[in-house]
Parts: sequence; C-alpha cells; structure tokens
Amino acid sequence: MNLLTSFLLMATPGAEATGGNPLVSFVPFILIIAIFYFLIIRPQNKKQKETQKMLDSLKKGDKIVTIGGIHGTIQNVKDKSVIVKIDDNVKVEFSRSAISSVETPTKDKDEKDAKEVKKIEDNMAKSSAESAPSSPEAEATASAAKPDKKDGGVE
Repeated sequence: MNLLTSFLLMATPGAEATGGNPLVSFVPFILIIAIFYFLIIRPQNKKQKETQKMLDSLKKGDKIVTIGGIHGTIQNVKDKSVIVKIDDNVKVEFSRSAISSVETPTKDKDEKDAKEVKKIEDNMAKSSAESAPSSPEAEATASAAKPDKKDGGVE
C-alpha cells in the first residue's frame, strides 16, 4: 500500500509540499473521459443502433441506397444479404452492411407537403377575410384610395 501511495504522490507535482489529496489530480482525466463519452462515444453508439434497426427492418419492396450510391428496390431478403433490382433486367446481391439508407416513399412526402400548403392557404384566406372591410362605405373608401390602373396610378 505504501508503494501505491508513494507512486501517486510522485505523480502529482508539489503534492508533498502542499499536502493535497492525490486524487484531485485525477479530476481532469475524469472530465476528459466524460466529455469523450458524451460527445463521441454515446452519439456513435446511438447511430449504430439506428443503423442496425434499419437493417433488421428491411423488407421486399423497400427502395434503398447502397454505400456506393446505387439506388434500387429490394426483391428478396436473406439472412446476411439482399437481392436488389437496379434496372428492368438487372438484379444484384448486396451484403446487408452495404446498405446505407432506406428511401422514404415520395408519395407520403408529397401528401404531407400538399396538406401543409393547404393549411397555409386556409390560414391566409381566413386572415384576409378578417381584414377585409365589412361595410359598403369602408369598401368605397378603400377603392377610392387605390390608384386607377388606366392612368398608371398618377392623379
């Protein structure tokens, strides 16, 4: 035990003179390890789990992109590989690990975009209906304030 404490005391410069705790010198190392864990190791593990989940959920008909950038549709799923249809008469067998991503169907994306556009248009229509003049006198005043298009807006 004396050998261990003397080693720890030698590892910390000035620890003998100040009488400080040798474990305090390990705090920066612990902080560095914690930073590495939260900034590097944890996100990498999370991404690896997501990739494995994506590879396990592959099914026939999924549109995929390989690591090499080849786009195709899965025709058959095997234990460690998939058969991908690239063109009409071209089928290639890839290892599951060669699949980079599964493309989301554009039909669902187009439907979501159309719904968002419709929602925005409805909100604009409501806001313009609310800001429109309600009485005929206000409409006459508003139309009189607008310049005529015939003479280029110059009075």
